[in-house]
Amino acid sequence: MEKAYFVPNPVAPTQCVIIDSEKCVACNKCAGICRVQAIMPNPEKGKPPIVLYPDECWFCGCCVEACKNSAIRMNYPINQRVFFKNKKTGEVFRIGGPDSPPQTYFEPTVGDNDIY
Repeated sequence: MEKAYFVPNPVAPTQCVIIDSEKCVACNKCAGICRVQAIMPNPEKGKPPIVLYPDECWFCGCCVEACKNSAIRMNYPINQRVFFKNKKTGEVFRIGGPDSPPQTYFEPTVGDNDIY
C-alpha cells in the first residue's frame, strides 16, 4: 500500500493563522472545526496542527474560538482589518492591532466596552 503525504501550499505574504507552538496542546479541535480544511492535524503526535492551505482560509475565526488555550490568532489581510471606535472613550483601533481589545467572534461585547 502506498503512503499519502500532505503537500502544503506555499505561504502567501499574509499568513492567515498563527499557531503558538508553546501554548498548543495538539488537541486538533481547530483542524476539526475548520470549514475549508485549511488546518490539518499534524501526522506527528503531540505536534501543533499544520496550516496546510493558508490561501483558502475564509478568516471566519472558528479555529480561534475552538482553541481553549488561546494558541491561535488570526492574521487578517490589510484590506480586512476593520477600524472600530469605542463609543464611550472615542478610542479608535483595528482588529488584530496591538491596541485592540480581546477578540470574540460570536458573542457581542456588552457594557462599558460597547463598540460600533
